[in-house]
Amino acid sequence: MQVLAPSGDVARQQAHILTVSTLLMLVIILPVMALTIFFAWRYRASNDTVEHKPDWDHSTSLELIIWSAPLLIIIMLGAITWISTHTLDPYRRLGRIAPGQPVAAKTAPLEIDVVALDWKWLFIYPEQGIATVNQLALPLNREVRFRITSSSVMNSFYIPALAGQIYAMPGMETKLHAVLNKPGRFEGFSANYSGAGFSGMHFTVDGVDDAGFARWVAHARAGGAKLDLPVYRVLARPSENVKPLRWAAADPKLFDRIVRMCTEPGATCATDMHMGTAGAAGQSMPAPVNDNSRPPAGEPEGALLRSGSEKGTAPRAGSPNDARRSPSQN
Repeated sequence: MQVLAPSGDVARQQAHILTVSTLLMLVIILPVMALTIFFAWRYRASNDTVEHKPDWDHSTSLELIIWSAPLLIIIMLGAITWISTHTLDPYRRLGRIAPGQPVAAKTAPLEIDVVALDWKWLFIYPEQGIATVNQLALPLNREVRFRITSSSVMNSFYIPALAGQIYAMPGMETKLHAVLNKPGRFEGFSANYSGAGFSGMHFTVDGVDDAGFARWVAHARAGGAKLDLPVYRVLARPSENVKPLRWAAADPKLFDRIVRMCTEPGATCATDMHMGTAGAAGQSMPAPVNDNSRPPAGEPEGALLRSGSEKGTAPRAGSPNDARRSPSQN
């Protein structure tokens, strides 16, 4: 029911598209089902009162009716899809927070970094400097921008009351803009199977007013612990049915390091491998090149570096000189 009666404006618009699309398709489906039953009953073998035309094969008027209705519905569905695809693009900032309430031009969205772990969800609030696991709080009627990634395998970030699902993929960052309009506690989960603990990847979403959100942040900051790289490495280990956790502070560069896949000691960030710098160690390194020079003395040469006279030959399988051992030689 959260899909059909959501609490966020984006999800509400998506529910409207789903309803309109279903009704348009029922315009064809219901008459076809009704006519199928009607024809089966009217032209049954025992009914001798109706006219039978065994040689009938074409009617231009009937063909126009049969094909024009589906064509019009396809055009209407295509128009709805085109408009909604651009209006509700998850990477695009919201144009409104509710019907008739546009987003203020100078209002910045609330930033939340989302990391899919095995098998739990990590949320980092960069502006507030806190982090949580399996617990999310959103202020009402404020645009939220989620930056989403994964630590290991692909998952799908989904809060039915808020917006549609967005994939979380390792080494990549996806985005979602949404807003929550009604207070309450809602459910979020992973909508993409990701292993043994997938069924426990659920988290709570609390919609609160501005004062309630400020209290929630203050309560999280009172914990005292900090989420840094060593703590994250322990947290990232596979675990199931994890209870909500909070940290009073979080490493501001943690999310970027997760995206660049360089959270382990001595690991080189993925982007640094292309730029030729070891981001994890903070030291420069030569850019990778395709070096075809011969190896130093004493090291074996690869086949691609040898001259034709040095490579020699080998018998082909099935040839008279095939040197493979026979079963008797084994």
